[in-house]
Amino acid sequence: MSNLENMNDLVSLCKRKGFIFQSSEVYGGLGSCWDYGPLGVELKNNVKESWWKAMTYREDVEGVDASILMHPTVWKASGHIDNFSDPLVDCKECKSRFRADKIDINAPCEKCGAKDSFTEPREFNLMFKTTMGPVEDSGSTVYLRPETAQGIFVNFLNVQQTMRKKLPFGIAQIGKAFRNEITPGNFIFRTREFEQMEMQYFIKPGTQADAMEKWKEIRWQWHLDNGLDEDKLRWHDHGEELAHYADAAFDIEYKFPIGWDEMEGIHSRTDFDMAKHAEFSGKNLNYVDQEDGAKKYLPYVLETSVGCDRHLLALLCNAYTVENKGQKDERVVLKFKPHLAPIKVAIMPLMKKPELQEVARNVLSDLQKKYKCEYDIAGSIGKRYRRQDEIGTPLCITVDYDTLEDQSVTVRDRDTMAQDRVKIADLNKYILNKFEF
Repeated sequence: MSNLENMNDLVSLCKRKGFIFQSSEVYGGLGSCWDYGPLGVELKNNVKESWWKAMTYREDVEGVDASILMHPTVWKASGHIDNFSDPLVDCKECKSRFRADKIDINAPCEKCGAKDSFTEPREFNLMFKTTMGPVEDSGSTVYLRPETAQGIFVNFLNVQQTMRKKLPFGIAQIGKAFRNEITPGNFIFRTREFEQMEMQYFIKPGTQADAMEKWKEIRWQWHLDNGLDEDKLRWHDHGEELAHYADAAFDIEYKFPIGWDEMEGIHSRTDFDMAKHAEFSGKNLNYVDQEDGAKKYLPYVLETSVGCDRHLLALLCNAYTVENKGQKDERVVLKFKPHLAPIKVAIMPLMKKPELQEVARNVLSDLQKKYKCEYDIAGSIGKRYRRQDEIGTPLCITVDYDTLEDQSVTVRDRDTMAQDRVKIADLNKYILNKFEF
């Protein structure tokens, strides 16, 4: 048995099986933009549902869905207009562009080999600009948000007051963000349009160390619960190399085929964001602590931010398994946890006989009320099993001629390939037991 060694194998499977396509492919594609196909969107929705339940099905966290377009002063206050940039250099020979902090600008160009060919570094703002309203001028400029966090900060009082929350409490959201990356790449790892799953946990100043330890444990366990191997996860402590708003920061990194890289950040943001929005908006954003003598203060914030696309990529890499590699019975399997699998159950009549198809369709009609199912009738039963293995379907149900006599079906497990004979009337209970999380 072997795991994924080459990202190209995964990219090929994703295209071939309908997980992920190149955006605008019929027009030659658009750089570092990707479309989720039928199986990919199911997988992504399952990831988001897993995160949403883990983060908001608890007493101390509420959810929001903030607008992508926000008042431009939001981004002035947060520092994005003035400081959200990367150093950019161009090769004078081949015109390729690079982030100056990611290459040795004294070395030859890695694309064309030219020596001493780089321009002087210049700052490149990563935000996408657009305009709002019928007149396109500087007064109508708005931005596609580069992160979802600011939509949470500006809604702090709205949520706190309407939901009658006491500190500590969190606000979570899932949403699109946009960054005009200089050097995106590595499939869906770094893209210009991506989805974030973020939670800002508002706390009393001085309690950030305890909050950090609490959420580090919670977030680490979520990745394990979704099936990622613990030996492919590690913590990265930012140490002294902190963002200007943070007093502590840790990343959860995953060992991708391209190497170790960040998947989720857990950062102590102090009161930087709240103070800036109070300053630029002129609004009083203080929390009134009734349990501390009606003391008023700006909350500190503990942030957890995971890239949905990056976690999904890690799940694909982690699940990709080749059994009996190079042999006649080689089998490619995506070993997703059942709650994440795009297709939960495949229903297969053994042959294309009307009497078998009628029973199979009845089984499908019943099961798809609860589960995403697929009706698979093309090819031999062995080929159909392999096809479902390759897309990660946990269970395959076969309706055969014995079914007409005993009202039982054969249920085959993806990982063990073991087969059980189960009464049709007991299928829902059987599947529920198999899918217990």
